[in-house]
Amino acid sequence: MGRPDKGKAKKRGLRRLFSWKKLLGTFFVCCLLAMGALYAVYLMVPVPTANAEATMQSNIYKYANGKILARTGKINREIVGLERIPEKVQKAFVAAENKTFYRDNGVDIKGTTRAAWSTITGKGKQGGSTITQQYVKNYYLSQDQTATRKLKEMVIAIKVDQQKSKSDILAGYMNTSYYGRSAYGIQAAARSYYGVDATQLTTAQGAYLASLLQAPNQYDWTSASPTGRKLVEQRWNYVLDNMVGEGWLPAAERAGMKFPVPQKPKPAPGMEGQTGYIVEAANQELVRQGVSEEDIKAGGWTITLNIDEKKQKDLVKAVDKQLEAKLDRKGDKKDATVQAGATSVDPKTGAVVALYGGVGATEHWTSNATRRDYQPASTFKPLVLASAIDNRSQTQDGRRIGLGTIYDGTSKRKVVGSSIRFAPENEDNASYGPVTVQKATNSSINSVYAQMIVDVGTAKTKKTALALGMKDGPDFGETPAMSLGTMGASTMDMAGVYATLDNHGEKVTPTLVKSAVHRDRTVTPTKTTGEQVISREAADTVTKAMTGVVQNGSGFRAAGDYEAAGKTGTSENNRSAWFVGYTPELVTAVGLFGEDAKGNQVTLTDTINPGRANGGRTPAEIWGAYTTSALGGGSDASFDLETDGWGGPDREPTSTPSTGTTDEPTEAPTTDAPDPTPTTTPPATTPPVTRDPITTPPPPTTTPPTTEPAPPTSIQPPDGGGEQGGDSTAGPPQ
Repeated sequence: MGRPDKGKAKKRGLRRLFSWKKLLGTFFVCCLLAMGALYAVYLMVPVPTANAEATMQSNIYKYANGKILARTGKINREIVGLERIPEKVQKAFVAAENKTFYRDNGVDIKGTTRAAWSTITGKGKQGGSTITQQYVKNYYLSQDQTATRKLKEMVIAIKVDQQKSKSDILAGYMNTSYYGRSAYGIQAAARSYYGVDATQLTTAQGAYLASLLQAPNQYDWTSASPTGRKLVEQRWNYVLDNMVGEGWLPAAERAGMKFPVPQKPKPAPGMEGQTGYIVEAANQELVRQGVSEEDIKAGGWTITLNIDEKKQKDLVKAVDKQLEAKLDRKGDKKDATVQAGATSVDPKTGAVVALYGGVGATEHWTSNATRRDYQPASTFKPLVLASAIDNRSQTQDGRRIGLGTIYDGTSKRKVVGSSIRFAPENEDNASYGPVTVQKATNSSINSVYAQMIVDVGTAKTKKTALALGMKDGPDFGETPAMSLGTMGASTMDMAGVYATLDNHGEKVTPTLVKSAVHRDRTVTPTKTTGEQVISREAADTVTKAMTGVVQNGSGFRAAGDYEAAGKTGTSENNRSAWFVGYTPELVTAVGLFGEDAKGNQVTLTDTINPGRANGGRTPAEIWGAYTTSALGGGSDASFDLETDGWGGPDREPTSTPSTGTTDEPTEAPTTDAPDPTPTTTPPATTPPVTRDPITTPPPPTTTPPTTEPAPPTSIQPPDGGGEQGGDSTAGPPQ
């Protein structure tokens, strides 16, 4: 007989060692041990007292000098009993978060396991918590995403479910949840989003508030992106469909419901005047630096700002004197449409030393200092010049572009060298004939800068603008119309751009927060000054050009006992008017915006003054009054410019406009001495520019012949672009 098969003997040995009975027994032992461990945890983990978030602290905001500006963060909550919340609104929350709420014992093992598995396998985080668990997390625990916290949450949820009724748990959940807009609890949310008490909420409104809890900031309809709006509407439909499925809402009633768009947010009490604008801007800056809005709302922060208390008061005083004192907001509907915004920055540090957001945060919540829905108009033109100098660009006939380069200033002159047909009208359709770039900057001549951006290249110009601090967007198209500032920009954006020019081309990022300290973390502000984004020659040449605007051009009202550079801007249909300028020590952007009671953009014409509200009028007057006060009456500081001799001549050809005027037709000064004949190339050196403004404008003369006749028609830019002039009272942008 043969020997026994050794392989089979080995398998039989393994079976004896790992028999099904032994494996099953081991499994049951492990289960018993796990159950014992869970029971031990159950006994060891008590129901704690309320956590820190349930008794929130205030945030403290301080001026740069340490003086307290504001205290916020006192929780915006009013506890209401479930009897004050409509039953269908209650059911909406259950349908949104936990359909088995009335049947479970406080935890959902299946959902928790599914969520944990999704996280482990890299499929993303998923919610697996019941309403009871979320209430426990809100009231007793923290928001930390750890296994230990999750285990405690489950154990406490079971105990709470045993100790409290479902009604008490649901009420606690609805009263402790965060809904965005600083609203904690259903009552605060009802008032913030719909201006009603919780008792008056409709089912549709309740379903929206229930939907918010998944992502309160992303789903706030008034500030949400198109994607956010789409997602929250889908979530709202999901909630209502679940209610129908559970028998809590008749299908016919569901079919007739429309999405309940919430009202615009209103500031919390105590945010009157400029305080609300400053606090909100500081909060948004912290969010950009990685602090969540929930962490900010939870409180406990000491936030020191760069706001200079004196300069802040100077800015408010300047706006009050030069604008508000001249308006009748209550008695004149046109006056009521005028909105002012301003941002002031230290060009050496990037510190935002003063900010003006509007008449007051409790009257007009949208900050006019940080909004980007209005066009900067001709305050963008210096960026075209900066790109021209930085790229050593040439005209169509091969002449290098500098302050002395001669361009044709004929109104409605068709640009040459572009596949996009464009022929912008100058203000009042004034034709200037041959003029230098300096003169075109002083008088904000549209036709010259339209041709210049074609000479430089729209793509190169946009690249320069973004490097200087402009923000990209769908309205920032690479077309010749871009030369006239057709994109959106805020006063903070423009202050940062001009601060970079003031800082000789080294990037300056406006920063409002100096430091932010919490009991367990500190936020270090981002670097406010950085790399050389354009050459010093380019930045300094633009500064030199804009000193001419203040001394001899449309911005003469901003002149004072200081050396200054700046640019006026007035958009099409006169919807916005700007003056952005700087001294060696201070950069400030001032804007006026036309906005009706419904938030629509409207003209500023015949509001603050009869006719057009030019950037060279009230905005320049506000700028001058503020700068004089902020600098203590004046300053001896001067610009240290390196233009490499490429500034070009300050003298103009013989030609002057035949009709119309500069941005300020009756008062714009000039010191231009005419040349006997126009030149085609600039001289190598540049005589110094005088600082003494003259208040008498030059008389108009006859129109010289132009090198190119104006075309009969021209492109009309998108609404608000301003390149073609709009209506007769508004005129083109300047």
